[in-house]
Amino acid sequence: MTAQIDIPNGYRKDAKGNLVPVDRIKPVDQLRDDLVLALVKRGASLSKSLADFKAAAFSEIDTFVEQSAAEYGAKHGGKKGNISLLSFDGRYKILVAIQDSITFDERLVAAKALIDECLKDWTADARSEVATIVQDVFRVDKAGNIRPAQVLSLRRLDIADKRWLRAMDAISDAVQVTGSKSYIRMYERVGQTDQYKPISLDIAGV
Repeated sequence: MTAQIDIPNGYRKDAKGNLVPVDRIKPVDQLRDDLVLALVKRGASLSKSLADFKAAAFSEIDTFVEQSAAEYGAKHGGKKGNISLLSFDGRYKILVAIQDSITFDERLVAAKALIDECLKDWTADARSEVATIVQDVFRVDKAGNIRPAQVLSLRRLDIADKRWLRAMDAISDAVQVTGSKSYIRMYERVGQTDQYKPISLDIAGV
């Protein structure tokens, strides 16, 4: 952990860690520094408040779900994800969801090899664009990772070729859940319609 350096009165620390006398810093640079530090301090406080709210909301929802289950003599264990709660008048809705982080093990290589065999036969007398469309599923994102949703979407295709079916089995077996994140989202109904608009808890969406 980096030691905190005390800054003497009349000085400010620059980006290189040097102490610079305030009278040598341009007024506009001082104003910019004051603005950034003030806003970041307030933003950090808001961030902590949101984190505290999120923890409290999950805890209270968990308690409610347990109470609701207890009315039927049931005990709800584990993570309480994918829950929808409505206010009595239907004006407000809370959604709790768990999103898994998915990756694929080495069996995805076998799946792609089987798919390549299928495509080679199916497109022998067809336009090459057909193969390109399917191959695009295995294109990596900017971080160099396979896009799980794209790969898993192949399983929805109704294809009876035995090689294709083995490939889909390989994809299913290759799925590895590496972690999960819990989300809470709040909504307010738009007028008398059945549409809900999100209540943003993200600074970018406010």
